[in-house]
Amino acid sequence: MSQALVTGGSGYLGTQLTAALLRAGHPVRVTVRSLDREASVRAAVGRGGADDAGLEVVAADLTADDGWKAAMAGCEEVYHVATPIPYAQPTDPDELIVPAREGTLRVLRAARDAGARRVVLTSSFAAIGYSPKPVRDYAEDDWTDPDTPGLAPYPRSKAVAERAAWDLMEHDGGGTELVVVNPTFILGPTLVTELRSSLLLTKAMLEGTMTVVPRQRFGVADVRDVADLHILAMAAPGAAGRRFLALADGPTITFLQMARILRARLGPLAERAPTQEAPGDDLPPLVIHNDRARDELGWRPRPAETTIVETAESLRDLGLLDGPR
Repeated sequence: MSQALVTGGSGYLGTQLTAALLRAGHPVRVTVRSLDREASVRAAVGRGGADDAGLEVVAADLTADDGWKAAMAGCEEVYHVATPIPYAQPTDPDELIVPAREGTLRVLRAARDAGARRVVLTSSFAAIGYSPKPVRDYAEDDWTDPDTPGLAPYPRSKAVAERAAWDLMEHDGGGTELVVVNPTFILGPTLVTELRSSLLLTKAMLEGTMTVVPRQRFGVADVRDVADLHILAMAAPGAAGRRFLALADGPTITFLQMARILRARLGPLAERAPTQEAPGDDLPPLVIHNDRARDELGWRPRPAETTIVETAESLRDLGLLDGPR
């Protein structure tokens, strides 16, 4: 069994994916920006119940060519998880769009040149459902138009990078296949202690530093289920050339509903969770379909409520919440 390569191996999703592969007996090589992160990667996969004996950690950066040829050597299966995720939206959109696009193309070209069988690319619902529709009902054939007026740099970068990936593989992909996974808002237990994005929001809810939640409706995807979907997408012969939306079992929710779930299920741990929503108009319905992943790959995601509760418990158990608990 050849090594699988996981880019972004020190991240929230990357560590869960790496741990799942190792638990299945699959040797894994992961890329990190700096080998200073190796110890934290090994600690993370250990938290995920995996033996790190089959793990190799190498340095490669999305912004440079150095290291990618060596990282790909001997890897028939490549999971490209790494992506720039900003703490705040940049003033200049190109600060995010250019590295997202060029980093994706750099990894795909290296995989192609190394003769990889398949690349599973982590994109986002941001590349599918961030352009207006008369009815907010989204599936894999939908695309975010990067020229949508007022579109934030992050969803624009995801749409541009994914389009570039498909264009490259269609016209110059050699024999390497491409599959794309498009997760909605990723939550679920963390194996890493450096928090970003969705985990910071959950932490702010639990600590009471977020007193009013944004008025927004969204889909939840469990990080463990997203990792499993990547593995299924790598294995299924018919998945080549397909996109797969990742969404938890059940309807989309709002941040206020998320806070209510935390309060109802976790008692004192969530007593400071917000009870107010930012003013505004009623939110229109939002439907996101996960039928393709379920029907074609046999994917069975957890309910969103389970994911939300276990996210909070994970932050508590790792000692990542401020204040008495």
